Amino acid sequence: MNLIQTKIADVLIIEPRVFEDNRGFFYESYNEKAFIEKAGVATHFVQDNHSRSTQNVLRGLYYQIQNPQGKLVRVVVGAVFDVAVDLRKSSPTFGQWVGSLLSAENKRQLWVPVGFAHGFCVVSEVAEVLYKTTDYYAPQHERCVHWNDPELAIEWSLIGDPVVSAKDQAGQPFKTAEVFQ
Repeated sequence: MNLIQTKIADVLIIEPRVFEDNRGFFYESYNEKAFIEKAGVATHFVQDNHSRSTQNVLRGLYYQIQNPQGKLVRVVVGAVFDVAVDLRKSSPTFGQWVGSLLSAENKRQLWVPVGFAHGFCVVSEVAEVLYKTTDYYAPQHERCVHWNDPELAIEWSLIGDPVVSAKDQAGQPFKTAEVFQ
């Protein structure tokens, strides 16, 4: 696998080694040993999630203040613009965000460590997103920062107005959101 550093050191873009021929392709989407040795991330995943969304659906920015989750995100159908926001108050990149195009075509993955909010918008007709998490979903600890908070100024790859859930619309402003120490 190839690692691409982002402007936030702990968030990584991972490009797997893909073997393609006239039959199709094969790649390891996750190898714990390689993740530890190459990415320097020793973690244990406990849950896999799968979502399907249509174009311009925007999900996030979510995190769990207790039972925080690291996420390894990839797209198996279509494409999304995937975003991680640093919510670690003690971090030099607190309040900064990183975005990356993840697609079935480029097979890239985004490592979103604990202490970050995560969200994405669908830039293809349909997208299916798979992600591994380091802790279980705990709805009582889930928090949401508003996706278009002016203080964060995320440059979403939207075509028109996003389609967001009521839960996403009710997200907190960044300046009043619960954050990590």
